[in-house]
Parts: sequence; structure tokens; C-alpha cells
Amino acid sequence: MMRSLFSGVSGLQNHQTRMDVIGNNIANINTMGFKKGRVNFQDLLYQQLQGASRPTEEVGGVNPKEVGLGMSIAAIDTVHGQGSLQSTGVGTDLAIQGTGFFILKDGGNSFFTRAGAFNLDQNGTLVNPANGMRVQGWMAREVDGVPVLNVSGEVEDLLIPVGSKDPARATTAVNFACNLDKRTPVIPAEGASPLEVANGTWNTAIKIYDTFGAEHTLQVTLTRVQNQDTPNSWNAVVNVDPEVAGGTNTTVGLGDEAPAAGGNVNFMINFSNNGTLVSTVDGDGNESGGAGNVFMNVAYDVPNTVPGEDDVPVRQVFSLNLGTVGGFVNSVTQFAEASSSKAVSQDGYTMGYLENFKIAQSGVITGVYSNGTNRTLGQIALASFTNQGGLEKSGDSNFVVSNNSGEANIGPSGIAGKGKLIAGTLEMSNVDMAEQFTDMIVTQRGFQANSRTIQTADQLLQELLSLKR
Repeated sequence: MMRSLFSGVSGLQNHQTRMDVIGNNIANINTMGFKKGRVNFQDLLYQQLQGASRPTEEVGGVNPKEVGLGMSIAAIDTVHGQGSLQSTGVGTDLAIQGTGFFILKDGGNSFFTRAGAFNLDQNGTLVNPANGMRVQGWMAREVDGVPVLNVSGEVEDLLIPVGSKDPARATTAVNFACNLDKRTPVIPAEGASPLEVANGTWNTAIKIYDTFGAEHTLQVTLTRVQNQDTPNSWNAVVNVDPEVAGGTNTTVGLGDEAPAAGGNVNFMINFSNNGTLVSTVDGDGNESGGAGNVFMNVAYDVPNTVPGEDDVPVRQVFSLNLGTVGGFVNSVTQFAEASSSKAVSQDGYTMGYLENFKIAQSGVITGVYSNGTNRTLGQIALASFTNQGGLEKSGDSNFVVSNNSGEANIGPSGIAGKGKLIAGTLEMSNVDMAEQFTDMIVTQRGFQANSRTIQTADQLLQELLSLKR
């Protein structure tokens, strides 16, 4: 008789626990990154009234007789299903599509979360503004002027210094491309020999920068020439700031040394019968190699600088890249089409300030500067676990490592099943209201049924007590 009472009590207690979990799920239905809980039941112990017996020659076997002693909670699981993604338009809001967790640090303690409502503090550190925990990743380091990310190193705080300076960079390369027209009829040039005539000119110009970030104009005038030895050649005259009185002592040449002031300002560009680049020849007759890149070195005096040795003004040097030998793409060519050659790009810029930043699906943070440059600042790290269901909830939508979760596997997104990042989006709770309300009904009925068990057992006991009357 007492067994049924205590079985009913265990049913009441454990259905109440299930109701607690359902209540917590519903309470967090709009909590960012929340993962719902699920309660699983199992039967408890059994009192054996009679054991089983095996068959004999006379009779068959007999099954055991057992009376259950109630039920217990087998597990309260955390269901790490994907929550729906909600667009917010805030650049620092991040959602993970797939598995993986953001890594947060509070001092020396590590926490893991799916809630990506991040922002910057007054120091420019990327944090969770609700609790100040710092988002972890890898900061870019400058190697030979190029930002490099070491994603195999230890994670660290991510600093986005909005308003910081990007120092000016002098132009080191100017890249030419497109076409020089071969169709124009040959017209004798004034003062030219019978074997050498000019066939029109093509002017190009582009802005370049010195070490201060000051702007200069690079002008290249291309004139088609023709003689018996070089029927497919153009003469190029280079000048930096041609409008400046006195000029900037622009010179061009081949070799590793900067062309000295007072040297040549022109060079020859030779094409093959296929219309592709063959070589360049400087004013001293030096010819570039027969393979690889075709370029010339250009040097000019930087105004308002402290002279170097022997009072020689500081010279700025950059390469004028024309393409590759035999190349068509990103190279200057000579075909019977309208001339379109121009300086398509240069790598210099003036000083700028960090005005904005953006976060890619890979977690790479790119700074956008007022001078038009983009620079890699860092990358957000993600963590994955062998058994993410083994993580312990620690509040604030965070998880911590447990004895059964395994150690955190930290790396960039998209690797080892860590999913990808989506900026301007937050992951919502994965709680399904219809499912929770259905579970609530089932739990309520289970609770009511167990209470009836206790009431009925109590009535039976009352009948026994009334026998003495």
C-alpha cells in the first residue's frame, strides 16, 4: 500500500521538475542565443516478489513478479539546435550559422556563448555590453607592412581603435594596362630620320603619393615610333608634376639603383608581332629581361625634405609596371583597336583615420579608413566541442566547460564544423512555443494522474483503518 503512495510522490516531484524546465524555456523564448532544455524520465527501482524460473520437463518457465517503486529523471538535456536568425542592421551584432561558440573572457576565466550582441567599450575593445566580458580572437600583426593573422596562436582581446591613424604610404608601384592602337597611319615626324617616324601620342596621368602622403601627378606620354629594327615600339616620356615650375628631376632607368637626377626621362616599349609585350629599353640602351614582369624604375625629388649626403635631395622611387612578357591580362598590348592604356592602380595613399569597420563571414575584422584604404585588424575566434551537450550553463547566456564536454577546439569559423558568422544578425532562442505548450499539457496531466494515485492509496488506507470499528 505504501509503495503506491511513494510512487505517486516521485511522479509529482519529477513532473514538477519537468514543469520547471518548461517554464524556464517559455520564460527565455525571446532570449538571444538561448538553448532549450528537455527532461527525460526513467523508471526507478523494482521490488521482486518472485524470481523467474526456467522450464522443466514437466512445466514451462515462470516470469518474475516485480512491483515498481516509482520514477526518476534520467536526464535534463540542453538541445543545441539552430535558432532562427533575426536581422538587426547593427554591424557588431553577430550570429553563428552552424555549430560553434563565441569565446568570452572575464579575467582568466573563459566562457562560451551563442549570444552575439557585442559592442565596443570606451577603449575600443569588443565586448558583451551586458556584462563587460571581452570577445576573444586574434589581432593582426604587421609583417613587412602587411597585416598577418596568426590563427594558431593564443586568443586575445580584440581591439578596434576607431579614430586611430593610418600613416601615409608612399607609392612604390604604378600598374599600367589596356591597349595602344597600331592602326594609325605613319606620319613623318619633324626632324626624324627617314627610318624613324612618329605615329601620334597617347597621354596618361594618375595621382601618386610621396612619404608625407602629399599628392603628385604622374604623367606618361606615349609616342609610337617605327624603324627597321623596332617596327612595334613606343617611346614613353615620364614626368612627375609637369606643371610645377622647375620640375622634380624625374628620371627613369633599369637596375636596382634609383635613377639619378639629370638622367633620362624616356624609355622604349617593345611589342611582338602578336601584340604582346617583349621588353623595355632605357635611355642608356639597357634592355629588360626576356621573361617575367616588364617594368621601369622612376625616381623624383620629394619637395621640402631634409637633404641627404652631399646635400642631395631625398629621391622617391617607384616601379612603373607594364605587365608580363607575352601577357594579355593586366598588361599593355598593341592591337588594332582604339588606344585605352592607362595607369589602372597605384599603392600609395595619404594619412587617414579609422572611420568604420566590417566583419566578414570568416570573422575577419576589416578597418575602413578615411583615405580609402581597408586594413585587416583582427579575426574573431570560435570554439567547438566534442560533446556540446555536456557544457554547463553559467547564466548570462553563457556556458562553461564540464568534465563531459571535452576541451574547447578553438579556431576560425568554417573550420572543423564551426559554422560561419553573419554580421548584423542575432540568433534567437530555439524554443518552439507550440511544442512547449503541448509538453505543458502532458506534464499537467501526468501530475494530476500521480495526485490521483496518492488520493486513491489514501482512501484504501482509510478503509483499512476503519476495519477495527
